[in-house]
This record gives sequence, structure tokens and C-alpha cells, in this order.
Amino acid sequence: MSVMENQQEGPDRQVLWRSRPRFRGSRVVLAAVAGCAVLGGVLVLVLPGERRPEPPAPPSPGAVAMAAVTTGLPAALPDLAELIDEREKRLRKHPGDARSWAVLGTAYVERGRRLADPAYYPRAEKALRTSLRARPKRNTEAVAGLAALANARRDFSAARRWGEAALKLEPRKWTTYPLLIDAYTGLGEHESAERMLDRLTELRSGPAVLARAAAVYRDRGRPEDAAASLADAAAGARTPAERAAYLERAGQLAWERGDLQDALRHFQEAVRLDPDQRAAQAGQGRALAALGRTSEALNAYRVALAKQPCPRYALELGELYESLGMPEAALVQYDLLRERVRRAVAGGADEELVLGQFEADHGDPRAAVRRLRAEWRRQPGTEVADALGWALHRAGKHEEALRFAVRATDEEHSGGVRSAVYTYHRGMIERELERYGSARRHLAEALRINPHFSPLYVPAARAATEALGEPPDVGVPEMDED
Repeated sequence: MSVMENQQEGPDRQVLWRSRPRFRGSRVVLAAVAGCAVLGGVLVLVLPGERRPEPPAPPSPGAVAMAAVTTGLPAALPDLAELIDEREKRLRKHPGDARSWAVLGTAYVERGRRLADPAYYPRAEKALRTSLRARPKRNTEAVAGLAALANARRDFSAARRWGEAALKLEPRKWTTYPLLIDAYTGLGEHESAERMLDRLTELRSGPAVLARAAAVYRDRGRPEDAAASLADAAAGARTPAERAAYLERAGQLAWERGDLQDALRHFQEAVRLDPDQRAAQAGQGRALAALGRTSEALNAYRVALAKQPCPRYALELGELYESLGMPEAALVQYDLLRERVRRAVAGGADEELVLGQFEADHGDPRAAVRRLRAEWRRQPGTEVADALGWALHRAGKHEEALRFAVRATDEEHSGGVRSAVYTYHRGMIERELERYGSARRHLAEALRINPHFSPLYVPAARAATEALGEPPDVGVPEMDED
């Protein structure tokens, strides 16, 4: 075997190389007393009595998180904590280090997002703007970090501005494109998001790109392509945290198409790989509730909320309690939702969407309409269109409600996403307007897309479908004979 073939075995594996002795009369016979190890592509002579060199030490958790944060990949929470600690210590000694400020700010964004703790966002903004002051020109890392921060805060207009500025600085820096895809999607600009994906795939391949492609495919009504891309992304992921993040998204896709067992399997594996994957724990709660395993579902939601008190999880758990006839327990979760939204606002985040959705069904529908109209003016995405349409319906403005419901489900405007919730909303609005044929079709479609989409509203969809009955049996009109 040649030295080159040994090097192809990989830099982290010691491979001994032996040859026949060239000098048979020599007192040192190489084949008998010496070995060579290939470490990192370097041929190392190991003399008699010497210990072979140890393999390279694995990277520190902070270094692993640094690699993830600077490339926009999911990072484990303990690794993020170590990276933040490292950068804070370095900046106390080197306060003018622009790159460390940018890395620190981006790490704060990711930690705040993972913990659903918006208190990290002002700290992130301060760090990123400090980086820009330290290096005002061509500071792509800080500009991209501000785009990531805006996406985390659900300020998609700002994310688009910062993302486009970062792209102008370095058009071939691939990590900027996922930020713009998120921003364009949040603004309902699906064609722009798809264009960014095309450019991204020209520059880069690999698990992160596959995962980003899956999100675009899902939003464009291609769930099978999305699932295949996520499966490939998970198979190619390099760290447990990265793989867990892709599995969580695969579980969500399975949930959206009503495949409970597949969804649960993905969520459980994600939590096994990364116990801090709270989105997957909430997903377990969703799937377990639909499977009738109520106690396990409640426990999964509680665990998720204890470590990541996300307003949306509180809304889901509250509605699960309502479906179980436990209104007092539901009110506790709704109070938690309001408190988390207040904290989000203090951190500069926009949670008007989830608050509007809550108010439409469990609070003041007119207040929901006011909030969601303002949100629509800021960022007219598909999810906002659906929420505003439903709030208008709940407030008694059914004709206007239908215009937004159509926008959320019409392929031209929505991008083509297939959502049981959006379709249910449209069907119920059409029923109120006595458009019975269309209502019957959309309610049946909602239950076909995902027959478990909500523990509270699936029974309502079934009852409405039964009340509408079968379509009238209209015979073929007879043709007059000539």
C-alpha cells in the first residue's frame, strides 16, 4: 500500500506504513524496528522505544459552536454557552476585535432563538453594532448578523435590508442567502425566495443547503421534495445538534401531512440526539395528543415550555386543555402566552401574529383584527393573510375575511403551501357566506391534508362537514333532439 493510499484513509486515523529494507547490511532494519504514521497528511518516523504520536485532539465545544454560528448551522446550547463565554473573555482584553463582536452578537441571536428568550436580542444588537463601529467597511459578518437578528425578531423588512446589504458586500458568500430566503418568505415574496435558493445551490451543496431547499419546497407546495431533501440533510449532518434540527423539521412535515407515527419517530430521535431540541419536544406533544396518548402529550408540552417558553407552544397546550374540558388549565397557558409576548416586545421582537391568532379564538376578535391589519401592512406573508382572514371572520366581517382566506390558500399568492389550518379557515368562512359547495370541498380537503390538525378544531371541521351533507345529485340535462 502506498503512502498516498494511506493518506486517503483520513487524517485522524493512524496508518502504519512498512517497506522492505533497502539496505540489508545495515545495523538498522527499517521493516523490523521502525514504523511510519500518517497524521494529517504528514509522514512521521516512529523510532524504536518511542510512543507513536497521539491523534489530534478534538475541537473544543466553543470551536464547534464557532464553526456552526459563522456558517448559520444549528449549534448545541452547551457549545453556544462556551463560545459566548470565550468571546466575552477575549473582548474584555481586545475590545476592538470587530470579528469577535460579530461572532458574539450572532451567538446571542442563536441562543435567544433556541431558548425563546428575547432578552438576548438587545445584547446581540449592541454587539453587532459595536462590530460595525470597530470596522465600518466591508464588515459582512456584522451586517449578516443583523439580518439574522431581524429574522429572529420577525422583522422581515429589516432582515431583507440587512441581507441585501450583506449580499452586496460579498455576492458569493453563501451563508447570506438563507437569511434572505427567510426574509422574503416572511414578506410573502415567494418567487424572490425561490430565486435566492437557485443562486444558493449554484454556490454551495451539502446538508445546510438541502435543509434550506426543503423549506422552500414546502412553501411552494412540494412536500414530497421537501421530505426527501430533509432526509438527505439529516443523513449528511456533522453534529448531533445539526441532525436533530433537520429531524425536527422532518417531523413537522410528517405532522402537516397527517402521518402521526412518522412525525413522532422523527421528533423522538431529534430529542434523543439533542435533549435541548424543545421544538421537537413540543412536536411530540402534538403527535401524542393526536394519537390519544394524552398524559404523555401534556408532559411533553410541559417539558418544552419549561425550557423554551415559546408563546406558540403555550397556545397549543392551552387549546389541548380546552379540548379535554379543562378551561382553568387552559387559562394558565393563555396567561403565559401574554406574558411571553410582553417580554418579546421588550426585547424588540414581533409576536403580533401569535397574539392576534390567540385573540381571534380566545380573546377579543376586534383587537385581533387591529393587530393583524397592522402586521399585514408591515409584512404581508401567507401566515399573516390566513390569521387576518380568520380574525375578520370571527369579528363578523365575512366578505373581507374571504378575500384574505383566498389569498392564503390560492397558489398564485400563497406560494402553494398545503395547510390544513388555512383550508379549514377558508371552508368555515365560505360556510358562513352560504357558499356551500366550496365550503364542503375545502373542509373535506383540510381533513384530507391532516385529519389531526387541531384537537380543538378538527371536531368542528367534522361537524360542519356532516351538517353540509353530500353534494346535491344533479343529473345531466337532456339534450333536445334536432
